[in-house]
Amino acid sequence: MSHKRIPKRKAAFAAGTVVALGAAAILLPNANASQDGSSNDAAAIAPKTLKATDASDLASQLEELLGDAFAGSYYDSDSQQLVVNVISGDNNNVVVQAKKAGAKVREVDNSLTELAAGAKTLKEEATIPGTSWAVDPRTNKILVTADSTVTGDKWNTIESTVKSLGSDMATIKKSAGTFKTFVSGGDAIFGGGARCSLGFNVTAGDGSPAFLTAGHCGVAAEQWADAEDGQPIATVDQATFPGDGDFALVKYDDPATEAPSEVNVGGGQTVAISQAADAEVGAQVFRMGSTTGLADGQVLGLDATVNYPEGTVTGLIQTDVCAEPGDSGGSLFTQDGSAIGLTSGGSGDCTVGGETFFQPVTTALQAVGATLGAGDAAGGAGAGDDQAGGEEAGAGAGAGDEAGAGGDAGAGAGEEAGAGEEAGAGGDASASPGEEVGAGQEVGGEEAGGDVIGGEETGNGAGDAAGDAAGDAAGQTHN
Repeated sequence: MSHKRIPKRKAAFAAGTVVALGAAAILLPNANASQDGSSNDAAAIAPKTLKATDASDLASQLEELLGDAFAGSYYDSDSQQLVVNVISGDNNNVVVQAKKAGAKVREVDNSLTELAAGAKTLKEEATIPGTSWAVDPRTNKILVTADSTVTGDKWNTIESTVKSLGSDMATIKKSAGTFKTFVSGGDAIFGGGARCSLGFNVTAGDGSPAFLTAGHCGVAAEQWADAEDGQPIATVDQATFPGDGDFALVKYDDPATEAPSEVNVGGGQTVAISQAADAEVGAQVFRMGSTTGLADGQVLGLDATVNYPEGTVTGLIQTDVCAEPGDSGGSLFTQDGSAIGLTSGGSGDCTVGGETFFQPVTTALQAVGATLGAGDAAGGAGAGDDQAGGEEAGAGAGAGDEAGAGGDAGAGAGEEAGAGEEAGAGGDASASPGEEVGAGQEVGGEEAGGDVIGGEETGNGAGDAAGDAAGDAAGQTHN
């Protein structure tokens, strides 16, 4: 149940072992500030040093704790701290509460209610194809973007609407590209002449194996194959697009399909996906897609509204991660194996960059009634099975094992990986949840056609183009 993929460009990884993703800052251990009262009051409530996913969890807790005083949050990747916006007024207690919880507190003018009212005005007065808006907590404003098709009266309308909100509430910028969904003809998963990318394997509410992909892929075709001109392997069960999201649940036709909870990042490498998590502005994220391979970047905004030519989609994540046609539905995830989003669309490409929008995975899972994997945190091994000595986690679940939800794990014997290297049967190893790789370490002892990731960022997918040659046909699991 595997299909081959030749990514146009991808970041280089050390071949044949655990994947090391991201910058050194992401890999540092979680060092909480002292809370024992042994230092002065300022030190006792100093902001905590947090991983991005921990910061997202803390943000959710503070949103509930602070109520109307909470005005958004973001992750400062340089200091590894959560910054929380508060509307304090005369109530200094909210500031103290947020600081005691470990956040860095910043007082701002615009409440979430006021920002939501501004977004409502944009929806009512300026829903124009080629425009988008999202709340940017770093500026405490609504960031409005207009693509290259928004000209003349359309531009005048969106510009005047933004001006009516006031410069302290909203800003506008032009995008050189055109907002579109990233569906295309080609390879990866195929349906009705279209090509998309598989996002995450899941277990449907009835216990059957399935996967998530973009909703606009789900409405484009009912059945999907894992090879061009191949037989269908999965059928769309639910799809939403346009409207309140861009997601689809696609069930594998064979109920015995092995479906590891992992993302194939090329070169015989996989990243184990252990949980679904909400995005946090400022956090580093990685995207995998069938056209461009692996790319990374930052979350820029949440609850984004995008006006595609096909209609308006709400509730998306805005990032600066690049993507191209065929990447639609592909997985957005974090260094530590958290599923974050599904590629929806945007503007630009992986040469000039641009804006890209993603469907939050947490929202999609809730809407379709699915769960990630089947309690299988190891990636490919069946739940409860011990790995034999020397066997790698990407070897795939054995017959009768419970699998996460769809697809083969591990490159088949003789399939080429990375820069033309052969991957042994099941030779790809999944990164276990919580495993950290030291910054700058070579992971496999051998570089896959470029720099090893870990202490060096992938540069939005514009880094070393390992595996561009035809010999770089990595065995593609159903990521």
